[in-house]
Amino acid sequence: MLNVVLVSPEIPPNTGNVIRLCANTGARLHLVEPLGFSLESAKLRRAGLDYHEFASIRVHRSWEALCEAHRLFSPAHPEAMFDPERDAAAPIRDAADPTRPPNGASQRGDRLPRVFALTTTATRSPFDIEFARGDWLVFGCETRGLPAPVLACFAEQQRLRLPMRPGNRSLNLSNAVAVTVFEAWRQFGFEGAADKLPASTSSI
Repeated sequence: MLNVVLVSPEIPPNTGNVIRLCANTGARLHLVEPLGFSLESAKLRRAGLDYHEFASIRVHRSWEALCEAHRLFSPAHPEAMFDPERDAAAPIRDAADPTRPPNGASQRGDRLPRVFALTTTATRSPFDIEFARGDWLVFGCETRGLPAPVLACFAEQQRLRLPMRPGNRSLNLSNAVAVTVFEAWRQFGFEGAADKLPASTSSI
């Protein structure tokens, strides 16, 4: 499934909401210190309800520690992070047939994991990406977004932003995570869900 990374989140309820989201979608959650709260925070647990025990959560002491632990790429050499042969510029899906792998390619499951940064300065959208199981989605903190050194690790092709109306600064962190994770999970056919939604409904 997907890996969700929150870099130095500040507001307990947002992280609690993401914990609940990950428990419900099967995504793995990675929290990068420093955190703006204790993991024992009542507000965090209130937002996450009783889902903490069902979510896969790992805390990393730093961005560098996360990258080293999961061999994502070396922050000391960000130019090595984006491999054109491996990532094929995170191909855009065929607009006529969104389910068709780009350029007739086979399923992406045999490729190495890719890492995407969600930032308001990006020009690409998660809805243009064909996600693969094992992809990483990296989100910054609520007030400042991703730190410049972290964002510098990502090639332009791996920076994504959610569409917004003009004049708006950003979406709530937990909302942004939910929208992006559900788009990827939708592409996976809601794999692992307890029940599948019907293809269409006549009325709501």
